[in-house]
Amino acid sequence: MGVAKKTRKFAQVKRIISKRDARLKENKKKAEEANAAAQKAKTVNGDVIRREVPQLPSQLFFQHNEALVPPYSVLVDTNFLSHTVQRKLPLLESMMDCLYAKCTPIITSCVMAELEKLGPKYRIALRVARDERWERLQCDHKGVYADDCIVDRVMKHRVYIVATNDKDLCRRIRKIPGVPIMNVARGKYVIERLPGAPQ
Repeated sequence: MGVAKKTRKFAQVKRIISKRDARLKENKKKAEEANAAAQKAKTVNGDVIRREVPQLPSQLFFQHNEALVPPYSVLVDTNFLSHTVQRKLPLLESMMDCLYAKCTPIITSCVMAELEKLGPKYRIALRVARDERWERLQCDHKGVYADDCIVDRVMKHRVYIVATNDKDLCRRIRKIPGVPIMNVARGKYVIERLPGAPQ
């Protein structure tokens, strides 16, 4: 029997406490100072600051909006119209196929102004938007930025479905509870966040 060889253990070091460890005195002092500063920020002149949470509309049952009933009012965005024209989809018939209900597409004056600004490339989309069958809404604000207009309108009255393919606008609308979004995808319209909608 030979003698068992002892293997050397490499990279063996003493365990050292980290400089950012909460158990060190300096770090404890820093943490206490930060807590004191946070407490001061919460109070102004000795009064506790109250957070104001916006009042939600009464028609909302959690995320479910009970004000959304047929015939649906659909706020149409500029790029939704252009995607519809690219995919050669009929606006009203495709909406009805998506929702299995009567719809009224609504086009604001901002969307019309944006389409007119875009020039001759979007003339077919503009012709579709000018159709007499759609409902028109006049905007009372300055400027012609349709995204802000749509978000404001939806915040005030949650009775609309927003039809858009704009990722930024979708992100903004997803933060508002009870507002469904309609998109153009896979050659048809798809709806998101509408309870009981056909898949």
